[in-house]
Amino acid sequence: MEKKRVVWAMCGSFCTFEKTLGVMEAMVRSGVEVLPLMSFNAAGLDTRFGTAESWKKKVEAVTGRKPIETLQGAEPLGPQNMADAMVIAPCTGATLAKLA
Repeated sequence: MEKKRVVWAMCGSFCTFEKTLGVMEAMVRSGVEVLPLMSFNAAGLDTRFGTAESWKKKVEAVTGRKPIETLQGAEPLGPQNMADAMVIAPCTGATLAKLA
């Protein structure tokens, strides 16, 4: 059976990053290839919950891939059918409103 591939997009709900990484890690352990993507804020803002650089390193440690951080990096995902599904977690209210 072919390995499933999921794009995992992280938005700026910084207080839930640690919990999100645990779920991401479980998905990787189950055999899913995770392509990490971080929003502008998630990839660029340091907060009381950690630095942007430390979160990027943690995501890379879990997935084995550097997170996609730019629009140009994310553009090929859809047209090239690079994933079977997309997870947005954590998902902020702002992101949810844009999707609606």
